[in-house]
Amino acid sequence: MIHPSAQVHPSARLAPDVAVGPFAIIEAGATLGAGCRIAAHAIVKARARLGAGVRVDHFAVVGGDPQDLSFDPTTDSGTVIGDRTVIREHVTVHRATKAGENTVIGADGLLMAGSHVAHDCVLGDHVILANGCMLGGHVHVGDRAFVSGGVAVHQFCRIGGGALVSGNAVITEDVPPNALAHGRNLVAGLNLVGLRRRAVPVAAVTEIKRAYHAVYATQGACPTLAQEALATGAYETAEARDFLNFFLGGKRGRFASPA
Repeated sequence: MIHPSAQVHPSARLAPDVAVGPFAIIEAGATLGAGCRIAAHAIVKARARLGAGVRVDHFAVVGGDPQDLSFDPTTDSGTVIGDRTVIREHVTVHRATKAGENTVIGADGLLMAGSHVAHDCVLGDHVILANGCMLGGHVHVGDRAFVSGGVAVHQFCRIGGGALVSGNAVITEDVPPNALAHGRNLVAGLNLVGLRRRAVPVAAVTEIKRAYHAVYATQGACPTLAQEALATGAYETAEARDFLNFFLGGKRGRFASPA
């Protein structure tokens, strides 16, 4: 059902059961999958693609132009929102800066009120951003990460899958998978509660703990220590190897430090 006061561009592609509320705007070339719900006064910008069952709440803007002074508004870039993701009030998600590329938010995510996802970010599945969380451009967030309220994340940072970032933290360095981050670039161990809730096998949790200590309980550069740990061949679980391999990638070249 499309409310009579809504503005839907003729070139927008909407599944038959999409609901669009009063005064909402769906711009040219937008695609909305089956069961999408667009609330009153929400805006889905040009070339945005929403999967099935996506909810966009009041005054949210999906696919707006990047806040980048060098950006050319004629660039043919977009935004992709995965199935069943919920975008709450006043959330802003900006499109990518380069032609043919997208800002991507995975499936089953929750972006709480007032959170911001900048251009060229990539979020995995089941990611939660709490109220007022701000992601700078090109930030990558792994599956099932939880970023608490008021957190500010610097551009090009990575937050590993399963990580938990505490409220009002300032993140300018990469946060490894399944870590607990707080304050300014500090880690305080592993997100053991999250690992347990996801039913990660005990053997994998044990190895992740050992990998964590190999990197953080020894003097030396994190990438070097991670590489040395991998070279031993002592880590059999994918979860532990993923933790160590995280330190071998990224563009920032810096990693959160132990508290």
